[in-house]
Order: sequence, then structure tokens, then C-alpha cells
Amino acid sequence: MDGIIYTIIIGAVCGYIADVLMSDNGYGLLVSIIIGIAGSFVGTWAFGELGIKVGSGVVSDIIKGASGAIIILFVLGLFKRGLSKKR
Repeated sequence: MDGIIYTIIIGAVCGYIADVLMSDNGYGLLVSIIIGIAGSFVGTWAFGELGIKVGSGVVSDIIKGASGAIIILFVLGLFKRGLSKKR
């Protein structure tokens, strides 16, 4: 249970960071926080696949999670632009 709460808190922080860094994403803060929670998983996976080590601890988790959230927001932005061009 502690792991889930930790993941949600770190994900929320990462979503906020991603929202600030990509301020023109068109999503609200709440959606960005949810994306940050998913980004925690994506970032951890991506860093592992690329063989990138950033250490351990909270700061490392925030770096990986924010990176994952930015990746998700970037991909969602590509889809959003692609859909708007077809209209």
C-alpha cells in the first residue's frame, strides 16, 4: 500500500512539473497530474530500456517520472495536432 501512495505522490509532482514545462499542452492541471502518475511508469521503463542510471531515491524518481510525463504529453500533442489537421 505504501508503494501505491508513494507512486501517486511522486506522479502528481511529476505531472505538475510536466505541466509547467509544457505549458501550452492544453490540458488542465488535474489531467497533467494523472498523466504524471502514468509518466512515472513510462519514465522508469524508458530509462531502464535505454540503460540510463540516474541514481536512487526521491529525486531520481521525480526525474524519471517527469521525463515520462513529458514523453506522454509530447505524444498526446502529436495526436492532437494530427486530428486537428484532418478537420
